[in-house]
Amino acid sequence: MKAEHIDRPMIVAEVTDAFYRYEQALISNDIAVLDALFWHDERTVRLGAGENLYGIDEIRAFRAARPSAGLDRTLRNTVITTFGEDYAVCSTEFTREGSEKTGRQQQTWVKLPCGWRIVAAQVSIMT
Repeated sequence: MKAEHIDRPMIVAEVTDAFYRYEQALISNDIAVLDALFWHDERTVRLGAGENLYGIDEIRAFRAARPSAGLDRTLRNTVITTFGEDYAVCSTEFTREGSEKTGRQQQTWVKLPCGWRIVAAQVSIMT
């Protein structure tokens, strides 16, 4: 891939908007938006601190059962990199309100006909 296809400003802006829309939905526990931003496919993967979810149905069940309290968090070291017009990787560190632990999150986003969607996500908690 040619360097001029990496981090095109318009594409970075689109992905950044989708990423922060996801982040706002996450901390407000807006399950409808969270669901909308994941690819609705059995190949979608979310690997978390205590769960391994394969397919949109498992991800939906996890979201429905998740407590809605204590979701506020602060992001830092967020890096959004786009490749061409339809592929991006978003990485960030976070701390939850009231915790000293650092978490890490990485998402793979793909632009589908319905818009930018997460096709793979990994979350880990560091000690």
